[in-house]
Amino acid sequence: MKHGYLIDMDGVLYRGHDLIAGADTFIQDLRAREIPFRLLTNNSQRTRRDVATKLTRLGIEVEEEHVYTSAMATARFLALQKPGGTAFVIGEGGLLNALHVNGYSVVDRDPDYVIVGEGRTFNLELVESAVRMIHHGAKLIATNLDPSCPTEHGIRPGCGAMVAMLETATSVKAFSVGKPSPIMMRAARKEIGLRTDETIMIGDTMETDILGGVQLGFHTILVLSGGTKRGDLANYTFCPELVVESLAEYAQILDANSGLPPWVKPATNGHAPRRVPALAV
Repeated sequence: MKHGYLIDMDGVLYRGHDLIAGADTFIQDLRAREIPFRLLTNNSQRTRRDVATKLTRLGIEVEEEHVYTSAMATARFLALQKPGGTAFVIGEGGLLNALHVNGYSVVDRDPDYVIVGEGRTFNLELVESAVRMIHHGAKLIATNLDPSCPTEHGIRPGCGAMVAMLETATSVKAFSVGKPSPIMMRAARKEIGLRTDETIMIGDTMETDILGGVQLGFHTILVLSGGTKRGDLANYTFCPELVVESLAEYAQILDANSGLPPWVKPATNGHAPRRVPALAV
């Protein structure tokens, strides 16, 4: 059966600077079996090369092409909406680089868009400038609306928290491109060349990874190695197709099912694999 994966990173592959056990082997197996995948992150701070380097240092062997960030999704989307446009940016290198690669100029007056991403450069001076630009017609764009970001020292305000200040000050709602937006998740699916029913989203966050996957009709797998606990599932009106402790446990399920996702029954007597109902998993 043809299939591939969109895989969240923080909480799935690593926590902070620590590799989650089994993540390296899982990615290695995907590459060995030539199963397409993309590693998704809502964090717009780093370029895809930076992210790939971090993963390699953790022992996860990937190339730049395997990484898909919200900065890339945002820049590509805007390049289609308004080619050669201009932007005032509250963010860091990953977002700036993605905009430049996609033909955008970063300006400090009269921009087409005010774009907000993660970073530690956020200050009141930038906020005041952004508010004036939005009042003069600039469109407000968020790379994502995550309210907080996990770090090795706990959580810090995320892009969503910073955008909320601008929304409150201007009475303008930001347009978000990152997960769970279908813009980012559909674009990532197209990168691996698969149909909707061939795509599997693996993540640790119900509000972004799983919600986005459910809304787009992807298969969804929640790992409990990040910020979501099994008991939290009762709080949601939607649910993942499969819940596992980590990628290591999912790898065991694959091994027991001849390398196929658990909703596919392996071939027998020369017949092709067939799909089984999700509820039977």
